Amino acid sequence: MQDTKNLNHSKYYIVGKAIVFATKAHAGQKRKGTDIPYITHPLEAAIIVATMTADPNIIAAAVLHDVMEDAKIKKEELTREFNDIVCDLVAGESENKREHLPASETWVVRKQETLDHLKEAELPSKLVALGDKLSNIRAMRKDYELYGDELWDRFNQKDSNKQGWYYRTLANILDDLKEYDAWQEYNNHVLELFGEG
Repeated sequence: MQDTKNLNHSKYYIVGKAIVFATKAHAGQKRKGTDIPYITHPLEAAIIVATMTADPNIIAAAVLHDVMEDAKIKKEELTREFNDIVCDLVAGESENKREHLPASETWVVRKQETLDHLKEAELPSKLVALGDKLSNIRAMRKDYELYGDELWDRFNQKDSNKQGWYYRTLANILDDLKEYDAWQEYNNHVLELFGEG
């Protein structure tokens, strides 16, 4: 029988704690335009990140990457539960939604801020971002095969050319990760969905 007293000292305890926290934070949320529970996305992002690093802080941050942005968890609450490394990675992955304005009007500004952040970001942030974006583009690619151009209607940004600009630019910014299968898969999906640009 496992000694539960020593469980908190396992270096991967933080990943399990992040999964429980994110599951509660995203309870009732669905993936955009689907009935798929939202939690499947951060879990997939974390699995992708785990193919590139065994660092439990980075994997935990991937699990938690949307709790501030999409579940309205404040950084102070996250700081009470997790260390500064995890919290800073999650904060870096979180957009300023500018909720007083329509999301479609702020889309380009928000995405440019993400790109600017990642240009200067260190490797852990880029790993979390790649996990997130690969999970997203896998879903987009699958749904595009089902719905074609109607897919873009479910997004705040309905112009596929602007979506292509964003996802292609991300591939370029993250190309220092191109040794990883995750980047190769991401880039292939970008080219197949949006072309070379």
